Amino acid sequence: MIAAIEGILVNKGNNTVIVKAGSVSFMLNVPGSTLARLGNVGSSVFLHTHLYVREDVLALYGFSSAQELSLFERLITVSGIGPKVALALLTTLTTEQITTAIMSGNAELLGQVPGIGKKTAGRIILDLKGKIEKDWEGEIIAPVSQSDSDAVAALTGLGYSIREATQALANITVKEGMTVEDKIRLALQQLAKS
Repeated sequence: MIAAIEGILVNKGNNTVIVKAGSVSFMLNVPGSTLARLGNVGSSVFLHTHLYVREDVLALYGFSSAQELSLFERLITVSGIGPKVALALLTTLTTEQITTAIMSGNAELLGQVPGIGKKTAGRIILDLKGKIEKDWEGEIIAPVSQSDSDAVAALTGLGYSIREATQALANITVKEGMTVEDKIRLALQQLAKS
């Protein structure tokens, strides 16, 4: 099995790259998030990989982080989710947004991804919620309520980890009628203190 590829970036396509490792060049399917992190053609790259094997398909998928690879591998275990849909998820949303949506049961966020309907989003949540509740280091992340999932997604979009975002939201005093923007502002104040 091919666990990773390190080499020179030879070509960048829409969702594919070609990496020359020694005297062999590999074509890898990659999500948009990985594509955006790769340098220019000619630069040195390292990609975590997943070799997808089915009856008539042999494809190599590459990811810039172990978290993306792990999430991709979990997503393709869900019935009805193939590699193309999993890549679409990772291209449209960050790993933190997907994880937060699964943990909080936010089918609406997952349903915004092309190729994912409400039923499929619900299936993803049902199949993966218990598996995703641990973060990448294996530490438990507090479950996120449906009302806080948008705030967590916004905070993770600003570069905070899910753990930092959920902890900051847990430390704020929620008042009746508070908007998502109010929660984000207070959470950012909490994060600035730490």
